[in-house]
Amino acid sequence: MALFTRTKRPAAPVAAPAADPALAALTGDYTIDPAHSGIGFAVRHAMVTNVRGAFGSYEGTLALDGTDPARSTAALDIRTASIDTGIADRDGHLRSADFFDAETFPLMTFRSTAAEQVAADRYRLTGDLTVKDVTAPVTLDLEFNGSATDVYGAERVGFTGHAEILRSRWGLTWNAALETGGVMVSDKVKLTFDISAVKAA
Repeated sequence: MALFTRTKRPAAPVAAPAADPALAALTGDYTIDPAHSGIGFAVRHAMVTNVRGAFGSYEGTLALDGTDPARSTAALDIRTASIDTGIADRDGHLRSADFFDAETFPLMTFRSTAAEQVAADRYRLTGDLTVKDVTAPVTLDLEFNGSATDVYGAERVGFTGHAEILRSRWGLTWNAALETGGVMVSDKVKLTFDISAVKAA
């Protein structure tokens, strides 16, 4: 009977994993380097193919906490007039009031509100994206590509990321119906990010 009446001892508490010294060393403030970064997008056109483009002018900052990634933040300002799809007439239309109205709203902005580590080198960043006069939440999935000291002695970190949004959420609703059915421009937009950021001295 002793086998069934033995008191079960409480389990010993599990120690929290020690912080990775390599990640902890990355803690600090960083400035995004546009010369070695890219912000792109893809949109379905005429229901059959994708049009790709990028924004050529932007600036941003990262405040990384390698010990507690949830405390990391990001801010990004993108100049809407810098949109480039390789076709001048199309770019002009995108800058017009039908889409970004770049003259009235020269910037679209992203300000992070939460960050979490979801795997060894993968993170999820949630924040507020403002386009024209509309602000709505968006979630970015990021992969940490590593860190390095470049030939000039600058400490760099790199991330790639992606997100999918519905442009109508930000009031970008212009479209044209196709004779064969469907519309000229899809509501879904795929965003891509290649970020290289330099640590402040």
